[in-house]
Amino acid sequence: MPSQYTFTDYSPKWPLEFEQEAKRLKTLFGNELITVHHIGSTSVPLLAAKPIIDLLPLVRNINYIDNQTPMLEKLGYKAWGEYGLAGRRYFTKDCGVYRTHNIHVYQADSPDVERHLAFCAYLRNHESVRTEYEALKREVYARHPADIAAYNDGKNEWIKQIEPVAVEWYRQHGT
Repeated sequence: MPSQYTFTDYSPKWPLEFEQEAKRLKTLFGNELITVHHIGSTSVPLLAAKPIIDLLPLVRNINYIDNQTPMLEKLGYKAWGEYGLAGRRYFTKDCGVYRTHNIHVYQADSPDVERHLAFCAYLRNHESVRTEYEALKREVYARHPADIAAYNDGKNEWIKQIEPVAVEWYRQHGT
């Protein structure tokens, strides 16, 4: 059965929840871990979102993560493999029927890292775009409150339009 989800106004607790989980990953991955980024909507102040913390750990060698999967499962994560994105290792954690965390592990030199970082940074730095995105998210959630796949599909076209703009901006401005 797929996880259920909710949608809520921004919470200042989200960065703290990210830090707690990032510490666990730093302990688990040790020297293989380069850094952990907070991505997704919960990383954008003032943006309403599904209250699911997305973490982007960058490691020296992605194959190391395959050996760590049993340890992540002991922490309550479910392993999904690449889950449609080559080079990624995707893990999810639920509390009851609700998703609480997503981990998107990439090798540090993966070209996909930039678009994840760029999209969030762009929203943090462009209030009008953030506001437009929030309005879309609220509208899509109102239409699909019990179907997370339809919710994600409803945002996909907009995200695909903004991503190249965000990446270009990110390349010029960095973090």
